[in-house]
Amino acid sequence: MDWMPLLSTLTGAVIGIAATLVADRNRWRREESRHALEVRREVYTQFVSALKAAGEEIRAVALGDHLTESARDAAVREAFRSTGLYTASERLWLVGPPQVVAAGNEAFLSLRRIRDAYAAGAAVGSAEDAPLIAQRRSAMGRMRGLMREDLGIGPLGIE
Repeated sequence: MDWMPLLSTLTGAVIGIAATLVADRNRWRREESRHALEVRREVYTQFVSALKAAGEEIRAVALGDHLTESARDAAVREAFRSTGLYTASERLWLVGPPQVVAAGNEAFLSLRRIRDAYAAGAAVGSAEDAPLIAQRRSAMGRMRGLMREDLGIGPLGIE
């Protein structure tokens, strides 16, 4: 009996099955990578939006009239908490790469320093406020740049 045709058929089948498995695995990896990118894009968007909302909220409260210093402090802190920034920050810590998390944390801390200054009575647009705002802008710009890089989007060139 001649075994060559049988061995050839068997070898062809093994090669075909192996090629299909490799192709399926590569497709799965691409889909997982694409999904992870979408998750990071969503988390980044939520975090940046929460930072912006918190900044606007605490600024609006700081511009308002308050009967007492403690009322202003409480209002500024509540405005900061109510934006969902803490939850968005935790999501960033869970899915972001280290350099994005570090930059996001610096942007978060820079906004918290502004919150603390407003809570202590600093006026919006004051000499005490200006360097804090500059730090926040710098931190936000760096963070956005790293996020864009991670997402495969080129730099804006306008910050």
